Amino acid sequence: MKVFIFHGAYGHPGENWFPWLKKELEKLKVDVIVPTFPTPDGQSLERWMDVIGLYQIGTDDILIGHSIGAALVMHLLEEHKVKAAFLVAGFVGELGFSDIDEINYSFFKNPMRWNKMRMNCKKIFVIGSDNDPYVPLAQTNALAKNLLVEPIVVTGAGHFNSKSGYTRFPMMIKLLKELI
Repeated sequence: MKVFIFHGAYGHPGENWFPWLKKELEKLKVDVIVPTFPTPDGQSLERWMDVIGLYQIGTDDILIGHSIGAALVMHLLEEHKVKAAFLVAGFVGELGFSDIDEINYSFFKNPMRWNKMRMNCKKIFVIGSDNDPYVPLAQTNALAKNLLVEPIVVTGAGHFNSKSGYTRFPMMIKLLKELI
């Protein structure tokens, strides 16, 4: 089993709670892969999928995506069977920020295949915040509704990033331990 952690737009593997989670999972003897994706320059679904193409995704693996990384997870679920997926601060479509919407466009230009995602993943978690400055709670709820799961809403978590105080994510490791 491997756990993949995918950062978001303008992000990198060394930010937010990603290094902490990687370290916590490695203590449990779990292989963790946190790829670096081109962003913002050269950001596109195609280029991000090229990076993923360097890795094997298996049926016992777990995918974790933050922000636009959650959209990457959704696309991967259309093609790969996995054990579980976590969509943190995930969304579908435009958010109303021209710089972000422009670089995220390729992730949403084609309709999502929700049924395929549900069929390919045993357990899907949609996690959002009630005060995310980028992703409205309505996006979290819509994502959960399309995936036929109950959203997990965290009070005051912002965008689940360092700026919001998220350098650790205890709830995530607790949920992961139940799956490992």
